[in-house]
Amino acid sequence: MSETKRMADEADRMGQQAQEGFQTGLEAVSRSFSEANKGVQSITAELTDFSKRRWEDVFRAWEQLLRARHLGDVVEVQTHYAQRAFDAYTSEWTKLGEICVGIVRDASRPVEDASRKLR
Repeated sequence: MSETKRMADEADRMGQQAQEGFQTGLEAVSRSFSEANKGVQSITAELTDFSKRRWEDVFRAWEQLLRARHLGDVVEVQTHYAQRAFDAYTSEWTKLGEICVGIVRDASRPVEDASRKLR
């Protein structure tokens, strides 16, 4: 009988450990998704702001083109616009890359912490 009792106690202990592990994992995944969601929101806000800035620059360029009197003025406006656009897009892609790296880092941290606890 005592052997049966010991085996039942061991099974209960293992079940309790498994349940705690599942709960810890579930909480970690939930926190991870929450961090990822914050990151997606920051990307959305950044892209919205970038789009607004780009449209403002497009309208400014059109205003300058409408005021241009000579072909040289048109070429100059277009050249400045193209340079600003290139710089803006290059900067934006760099910024978005940094945001994405931060999202992965922040979203993976809860899972890493939970896996350390379970070892």
